[in-house]
This record gives sequence, C-alpha cells and structure tokens, in this order.
Amino acid sequence: MKSIQQLLNERILIIDGAMGTMIQRRKLEEADYRGERFKDWPSDLKGNNDLLCLTQPRIIKEIHLEYLEAGADIIETNTFNAQKISLADYNMQSLAYELNVAAAKCAREAVNEFLAKSTRAAGEPGPFVAGALGPLNKTLSLSPDVNNPGFRALTFDEAMEAYYEQIKGLVDGGIDLILIETIFDTLNAKAAIYAVKKYFRDVKKESVPVMISGTITDASGRTLSGQTLEAFYTSIMHAKPLSVGLNCALGAKEMRPHIEELAQIAACYTSAYPNAGLPNAMGEYDEHPEDTAHFIEEWAKEGFVNIVGGCCGTTPEHIRHIAGHVKKLKPRALPVLEEVL
Repeated sequence: MKSIQQLLNERILIIDGAMGTMIQRRKLEEADYRGERFKDWPSDLKGNNDLLCLTQPRIIKEIHLEYLEAGADIIETNTFNAQKISLADYNMQSLAYELNVAAAKCAREAVNEFLAKSTRAAGEPGPFVAGALGPLNKTLSLSPDVNNPGFRALTFDEAMEAYYEQIKGLVDGGIDLILIETIFDTLNAKAAIYAVKKYFRDVKKESVPVMISGTITDASGRTLSGQTLEAFYTSIMHAKPLSVGLNCALGAKEMRPHIEELAQIAACYTSAYPNAGLPNAMGEYDEHPEDTAHFIEEWAKEGFVNIVGGCCGTTPEHIRHIAGHVKKLKPRALPVLEEVL
C-alpha cells in the first residue's frame, strides 16, 4: 500500500473542516453534554466539545462521516482541548487520556464505516486519522499579567507532560498522524514536538508523521507571540514535519500572501485550511462554499499547496467544493532548497 508521502506526491490531499461549527448546528444543551455519566458533575459542561467523544460518540462519528463523504482524505480527532491544562476549566483533568482514546476510536470507526461502503480502488491508502493537538489555553511566551511581564502561567515541562499524555491516548486509540495545530505560540508547539519525540522514544516505536499548522493572527503577518512566518518555520523545521502550514484566524483571501511565502521557504509539504472568511459582527462566518473553494483553487494552480481544507465556519459542503475544485490540479512540488548556515 502507498504511504501518505507517496500520495502527497501524486495529488493534493483534503483535510476536513470545522468540528465546532458542526457541533453548534446540533443545538446541544447542558444535558446532552453531561449524558448519564456526568449528570451530577459539579461544574457546567456545555461547550466542552471534546467531552462529546464520551457522552455523544454517535454525533462525533456522524460529523466525521459527513466530512469523509464530502471527500476528506484526513480527518482530525475531536481533541482540540483534550489535555489536562485546558480540561482544568471543567475540573476534568483526570479524563484526558480516556478522552483521547475515545476520540481516536470515534474517528477510526468512522473511517472503517466509510471504507465498508466506499468504492475506493483496492490498495488506495487512507482516509487517515490525524490526532489533533490544540495550542493550549495558556501560553509559554507571554505573561497573562500586564504588571508582571516575567510571570508565566505554565512551565515548559507542564505543557510537555500534558501533550505527552494526550499523545499516548491518541496513539492507543489508533491514529495515523499527529497534527499540532492553530499554533499562536511557537514555544507551546515546541513542547508538543518534544512530547511526540519523547513518547515514541519511550515506547521504542517509529513515530507517526507529524503535521504542524500555525496561525497568523493579523495583517502584520505574525503569530500572536510576535514571530514572522519565516521565523516560525525556522523554529519548528528541526522536527522534520510531514507538512507545515497555516490555519484559522484568517479567511482564504487574507491568508493567500502568507501561503505563497510559506510555499517558497518550506522544505516539506505545505498545508492550508482557512476559515470561511472573516467573522461578521455576530461572530458568524458567511463565506459560501464555492467562494472558499475558488480562493483555494487559485493557490493550487499557483503551486502553493499539498494539503487543503477548512477551519472555523467551514462545513462538509465547503470541503466538497474544495475537493472538487482541486481534484485535477497538481500538488506543489517540493523545492530543492540551498542549505545555509
């Protein structure tokens, strides 16, 4: 069977769209989040989307299936906040490992169900399950206290240990890839990279491919912690990722110059999954699927991308249009970059 690397040399791969958008469409209430198991939990649980892997696994599997049927080659586990640092908001730190195992199994079951009724050619690899590691809700580079710039709410070791536990759960649940995504602070990403390396060294197994995706937060072209795109790439290239890319914060129209720059400097494959435009005054996303797909088709024609999909506000319909628009276009060829000191 072909590897994902071979597939990436042949065509542009499609990653799925927003999980949160699809969960919001289901108008779930507090009781839906709690289920039977957590009906007496002392704090509110509505909004803890990762918990749905335990209390409403059918809904999460259905969303994964919708994206697979729309043409996704890679689906992300519903684990954006499923580590003990973010789960502390709900006093659910102890559930981190279990949540990640459950999320990986939801995605794996969706893939198996999809393949059972798929007309894919025999031996065609995928779809792939990417274990999603979110950026954490605390930052290692910036102080949350304006009066004490040296203060940090988190240590590097604490971040690494939280990611390590998450990675263990995802791998035990059966993922194919690891996706370190929506990075606004590269030091957080470095903690995740170190956790990946340490975990696979500890278990004496070959690592699964790692995808890395950062977030440019405004028109200045910098991450929230102040790095330019080139500095961000230089900071994480030692991880030898399968792909590096951008997601979230910007719509496709605004993301274009940054993707063009990344395509020129990255020695690995490139990925891009923008939001469905910029949010309106109500925080909603209005960009139509064919508009998002049109922007991404232009990038593909210019040879900027290897993996494309959608972030906030995108739906299976967006993914279907994106997949259709890039289907016959060639993936970005890996550049031969001159090594400099």
